[in-house]
Amino acid sequence: MSAQRRATVIATSSAALLTLVKLVIGILSGSVAVIASAIDSILDMAISVFNFFAIKKAEEHPDEVFNYGKGKIQAIAGVIEGTIITLSGLYIIYEAISKIIHGKGTEYLGVSVLVMLFSILVTWLLVRYLLQVAKATDNIVIKADALHYKTDLLSNAAVVVALVIVYLTGWDWVDALFGLGIGLYIIYSAYEIIHEGIMILLDRSLDSDKVAKIGEIIGNHPKVNGYHWLKTRTDGTHNFVEFHLVLSPEMTLEEAHHIAEEIECKIASLDPNKGWVITPHFDPYDDEHINEIYYEGKVKYLCEGNSSESKK
Repeated sequence: MSAQRRATVIATSSAALLTLVKLVIGILSGSVAVIASAIDSILDMAISVFNFFAIKKAEEHPDEVFNYGKGKIQAIAGVIEGTIITLSGLYIIYEAISKIIHGKGTEYLGVSVLVMLFSILVTWLLVRYLLQVAKATDNIVIKADALHYKTDLLSNAAVVVALVIVYLTGWDWVDALFGLGIGLYIIYSAYEIIHEGIMILLDRSLDSDKVAKIGEIIGNHPKVNGYHWLKTRTDGTHNFVEFHLVLSPEMTLEEAHHIAEEIECKIASLDPNKGWVITPHFDPYDDEHINEIYYEGKVKYLCEGNSSESKK
């Protein structure tokens, strides 16, 4: 089992334990903040199970149908996870407003505080573990899980503060107010997860620093006369790089291949924890205008002319 899938199993188990404890105490106490935290843990558990299967599918090798693999399923999982988190935030806001309107009381405050302190400890340990896995693998699903549990950690701390204030003052509306704040914060935290997933699905390029380094590696090779049509993207697990090399027309194919291998090795070394799919193309001159013609779907104009005209 890969480190990513093992992380989802541990996250699922932790969420299941916290769900059981918080749900029982939340229902008995009538605390909106505790119930909100329990609902969030239920969603955590469901999302972690979904993430396990998403990562499992993403790790499958390319085949005849999916030539580039299924890595983008992780981005889809991130968007779904962010959407579910947003919906849970809206429900928590609804419950908080309902408690403010109807003036429901809060009971079992001492036990509720102990439960939430236990939840904070378990969540803190889980966040540390997920962050380590995310750093080692740069996996979007694990990063989303780590971010989500980090928001849980903050929201659990807010619940403890709310329960202590209610215990000391008897102001039950404080519990609802904190529940409202937690709901809004959960929705805010979901935006980053959804945004990252959508950017991967839209084939956003690698970060600008990495693209600049790739350009330097290609351009600084002593036998490369120039390059163009550099394109990059990621599916969360693999980085894809395409570019055209301008080489001497007299160069042998074997020498051109050797140059490409040197460049590919240096590019892949930029992030050894990622898989890389690097596709170079050899040109005897800069023909970027021809690539533009193909891209714009105007190939008939290129094919109607002879090769000498297409070079102009």
